[in-house]
Formats: sequence, structure tokens, C-alpha cells
Amino acid sequence: MTKWKVSIRSGLVSIILLVWVVHSENLPAQIIPAHKPESLGSNSVRECVPVAHWVIPRKGKTDLSNIIKHAANQSVILLGETHVNREHHRWQLQMLAALYAARPDMVIGFEMFPRRVQRVLDQWVVGELSEAAFLKASEWDTVWRTDASLYLPLFHFARMNRIPMRALNIDTKLRKQVAEKGFDSIPENEREGVTRPAPPSSGYLDFLLPIYEAHDRKDKKKERNSRYDPDFLRFVIGQQLWDRAMAHEIHGVFSTQGQGKSPLVVAIMGSGHIMHGFGVPHQLKDLGITKITSLLPWDTNKPCQQLVADYADAVFGVSPASAETTPLRQRLGIRYEMASQNGGARVLEVEKGSIAEKANMLENDIITEIAGLSVMEIGDLIAVVKRQAPGTWLPLKVKRGNGEIEIVAKFPALEK
Repeated sequence: MTKWKVSIRSGLVSIILLVWVVHSENLPAQIIPAHKPESLGSNSVRECVPVAHWVIPRKGKTDLSNIIKHAANQSVILLGETHVNREHHRWQLQMLAALYAARPDMVIGFEMFPRRVQRVLDQWVVGELSEAAFLKASEWDTVWRTDASLYLPLFHFARMNRIPMRALNIDTKLRKQVAEKGFDSIPENEREGVTRPAPPSSGYLDFLLPIYEAHDRKDKKKERNSRYDPDFLRFVIGQQLWDRAMAHEIHGVFSTQGQGKSPLVVAIMGSGHIMHGFGVPHQLKDLGITKITSLLPWDTNKPCQQLVADYADAVFGVSPASAETTPLRQRLGIRYEMASQNGGARVLEVEKGSIAEKANMLENDIITEIAGLSVMEIGDLIAVVKRQAPGTWLPLKVKRGNGEIEIVAKFPALEK
């Protein structure tokens, strides 16, 4: 078994990589702490993961050189994130640079893109598209919607070094169909090549239950749900399909290689798909890929009790999210689709407590105009809402039944 030598170098400014492990018996590396780990029972950030330090959960401190030395011998590196935290993406960029120096035979996978736009990613990497054309062709504003400035440094790094980018995700519609009807109900030719997910562990069910309970949904129960609730199990299979799809696409990188040395796949995704090895690592191992290292950023204000032994292979301390690191994201709070080829956006769902709900918008309303502009494409709504300043009002024309009404969406002012 490969060992990581753990050391501490005074004044080292490094990046803390959070590596997740599925089960202790499958640890990709045995780490020998340079000193006894400090108590994790307190919420004191100095007793947990300081900013700019690497920590092996429940073992002790290490440094970037040892992380990279180990990672260079792996097949897959999973880099987690909270999608809207700019500090997490800065850390990811540093990790990509360090890993690329050790393994230039790299492929970077992104959760943010459905595989149907793979050709667009290929065109971007070789320099055929402008930044604006790339974001439009990859359907960024309608698929991922998070502020593109958070991710563009990662995309430019791949382009600058001609590193292949891989779209890891699947169509949202497929995930919803599987969650509602089950995997077997979907014809094989409509599964985007995704195979049946490996069964979830008991720990994954316990991990997902509070996440499920926090989601707004129709007919939400007031009483506490159990892991045997049919609706919860549908939610689980939807999450598993998401995990399996990304694992399947990562596996595909290796299955298309010849007899030569396989590349290092570095996958960028939400931390929830990596933590404790429940999600993507579990599905990768079911597909036969075992040399996996999971690395995560650790916000220094997180409770240290969460940093359990199987949380990750290693973590890197970063400053907590703030107004500076989290960009403002204006949202109406609706899910919609285009009503017809002639334009108009049909409201499919109105989020509770959202600006749209406060403006009395209803399901099946058709938004025909926003700020005096006709809604002709699915991105028209998003483009206007993104430009809306805090504390201002946004007029919309809406078809409701046989009539037409005007609605004013009021965006709250920034808190002082």
C-alpha cells in the first residue's frame, strides 16, 4: 500500500485538499501524522483546520508536496466545492495547476455541463469559441445558472494548456424521470448510456435524509420522514443516478484509452457528491476504479465535529463564505419552460418564499414580456433578472387563463 509521508514546513502557504474515503479498509493511502492531531471536539478553528493548512481528518497535518506526490499515482482526483463560494474555486484552480505540473496527461471533468454539449467543450479547448459564444453554446445560463465568473478561470486554464474538458452530467429531465418512475421505467436508449447505480449504503441514506427534508416540494409532510418513505427513496434514486452518471463518464475516459498510460482525471463537482465516499466514489468503485483521491475545501467556521475520519482523504482550510467570496445571484424563484415556438415562458413551479410568490405569480402563468422585452428564448428571463439591481422593481406581462395581467416583482435591497 502506498504511504503518504506527513510533514510540516514552517511558513508553508499551501492548499488544503479534502480527500474523501468510502470505507476505511479501502483507504488509498495510510498517513503517518507528524504529530498527534489536536482535539476535534471543539469548534475552535485553531483546533480544526486553519486557513492555508492541509489536514488528514483525525490524523494530523500534512503539506501540499505530499498530497501531490500521492495524487500523481492515482487514477481519479475529485475536487469538491460549494458552487457559489469563490474561495473554493480559487482553491480548485491552484490544485489544477499543481496537479498539472505533476501529471500533464490530465483530463478535467465538470459536473456543470450535460454531456450533450461535449462538442462545445472540445471547441472551447482548442480556441474555436469566444468566451461569450462558449457560455451560450454550452447553455450555461439555462443549465447551471451560477455566476460564470466563478468558473471561467478554470475553463481558461484548460484552454491555455489544451487540457481536454469532459462534460460529466446528464439532462435534468432524465434525473427527474428516474426519480419519479424508477430506473427500469426508462427505456435503455433514453438513459444516455448510464448503467444501473450500485445500491446505496446505509450511511448514504442517513446522509441524504436531512437534505431531502430540507427541500421544498409538493405535499411536503409535517412529520419527520423515515428512510423507508417511498418519496424519499425516489429522491435517493435521483441522487444516485446523478452520482452514477458522473462516475460513468469518468470511467469512459479510461475505457476509450489504448494500451498506453491512462490519463489523470480531475473531476470538479459539488462536495455532496464526494463526502464520506457515499456518492461518486462509491459508484466509481462499482465500475472497477479504485485509485481515487477525494480532496475538499474546508470552511474554517464549520463545526469541527463534522471532520470525522471518513469525511475525506484530506482537507484544505479556506476562509468562510462572505459577501466578497459569494457573488450576488438575483433570482425570481421559478422553474419554467418555453410555452411555444412563438415565445412565452410557462411557469412550472413557484418556490416558497420567493420573489415570484410574493408577486402572486402562479403555476401555468405564461410570462410574455419582462421589462418591456418579449420573452422569445429560454435565456431571456435569466438575462434580465441577472441585471436587476437590488431594491428595484421588475414589471412583467403574464397570460393567465384567457386574460393578460401585469405583475411587479420587487427585488429587496441589500442588507446593511
